[in-house]
Amino acid sequence: MSAVGVKRSAGALCAALLLAATAGCTGGGGSPRDSSSAGRSGRVLAVKIDNVAPARPHTGLEKADIVYVEQVEAGLSRILAVYSSVLPPAVGPVRSARETDLELLRQFDRPTLAFSGAQGRLLPVIDRAPLDAVPPSKAPGAYVRGPDRPAPHNLYLRPEKIPFEATGVDALEALGLKRGAAPSGGEREDSRTVRYPSASVTFTWSSGRDRWLVSLDGAPARTSEGGRLGAGTVVVQDVTVRPSDFRDRSGNVSPFTETVGSGDAVVLRDGRAYDVRWSRPSADADTAYTDPDGRRVDLADGPLWILYAPREGSATAR
Repeated sequence: MSAVGVKRSAGALCAALLLAATAGCTGGGGSPRDSSSAGRSGRVLAVKIDNVAPARPHTGLEKADIVYVEQVEAGLSRILAVYSSVLPPAVGPVRSARETDLELLRQFDRPTLAFSGAQGRLLPVIDRAPLDAVPPSKAPGAYVRGPDRPAPHNLYLRPEKIPFEATGVDALEALGLKRGAAPSGGEREDSRTVRYPSASVTFTWSSGRDRWLVSLDGAPARTSEGGRLGAGTVVVQDVTVRPSDFRDRSGNVSPFTETVGSGDAVVLRDGRAYDVRWSRPSADADTAYTDPDGRRVDLADGPLWILYAPREGSATAR
């Protein structure tokens, strides 16, 4: 499809979502405002987002402060988008949570997690986790089905309908990260591709836009309004990916990405690549990215994308 066709299709989707938002919600009973009447949280909002071809273009992803990419079943990838500074009117398509998300989100102070559901044995684990879980069963008025895609790739979150309010503060600050000047050294980098067994994410530097333009599975990634998705800083973090104790509906073993520990990483910013180390000593600790001299690496302006890349030798589940 041409860029014009994508923009028209995406515009129709946005209009349909707004119409559905005024008409009501999909699934479950109860008032659309029931969930928000109990008070609103000032912590970050994390939304689990689909990342296969039928789920694209994404809606609201360009407004995320941080975008995490992790491996899921069958070697595919899925996105966890974190919002704090601003909320879009709709986010999605929303998909199910994984065990990896629970350890990853321990870095934040009791975040709100929006997701479409989870494997039955994982649901009680989510309920015990130090976060505010908001699936459709708990906030039916916050979710709506888009009319132009088949399920399960058409479920969207309306953030204003859940007990959460954007703080106006970048979510990076909750991780102890900050923006600043680039570190010394580094190598010029025009493009970097992160590969999963059945998926890929490519970042191409655009000096004119001062952004790393995103491509997903070889195709330019666009917003629901037709623009290109871009990142100010990209972190490619080498991690261990191993089989978990959970399976999806098809019987595939769900991978678990270990985000506690340490290892190598590459920071992409300003058209250059910097070799760094990452360290997170415990689930309650932030992840630090440091240069060879042990100094924290500052980030460029713009969204931060963090990709968990399976390190060589990982026993990845497929």
